[in-house]
Amino acid sequence: MSTASYTHFRGNLETYFDRTAAKAWEQLTSDAPVSGIRATVRAGRTAMRDTLLSWLPADMTGLRLLDAGCGTGALAVAAAERGAQVVAIDVAGSLVQIARDRAPAHLAIDWRVGDLLDPALGHFDHVVAMDSLIHYRAFDIVAVLQQLAERAHGSIVFTFAPQTPLLMAMLGMGRLFPRSDRSPAILPVRDRLLRTLITNAVPTSRIGRDRRISASFYTSHALELVTA
Repeated sequence: MSTASYTHFRGNLETYFDRTAAKAWEQLTSDAPVSGIRATVRAGRTAMRDTLLSWLPADMTGLRLLDAGCGTGALAVAAAERGAQVVAIDVAGSLVQIARDRAPAHLAIDWRVGDLLDPALGHFDHVVAMDSLIHYRAFDIVAVLQQLAERAHGSIVFTFAPQTPLLMAMLGMGRLFPRSDRSPAILPVRDRLLRTLITNAVPTSRIGRDRRISASFYTSHALELVTA
């Protein structure tokens, strides 16, 4: 069961991407020329996606993966190319449509529009949530992980926005830029607090690898939660 604040922030994301920023994110996640600000975000996201993919098996034949917050689909495609049976879901239908249009026709990815916590999605060997939880408070992130851990039998790899002085300063500076260059509200959380909450809420799992990527206007921290 999702919390009221999770539902609230999820609704904000749906509004942002479907009504305001679909074209901007289509361009950001393509090879098209972008502004200097967006170029740093693109580079950071590429490095983070490569990191999360490196934490998954090289051969995923027969494994089921949930791309929780798939965006325009690059990670889902990469996992499917490794042989994974991929369910890719996002709250923003506009982004899922871009993902469908871009995906190679030979990859049978199950694209969905909806809530990543929908129990009808079933059980998975691995779950990936890249930059889809950075818009939620720490307690909501942990509530999401707690529910996903009940249906993930290998690992959950996800990212959060670390509460650092540099990121807080950049978020403040971001408000000075044109609205078209802004991303949806990011809610930084304290690393130590998040780890403590996860340990208490998901005692049957353990925290594995982690990596923080800072690329100018992109800062995100990846954590691996081993659920096997």
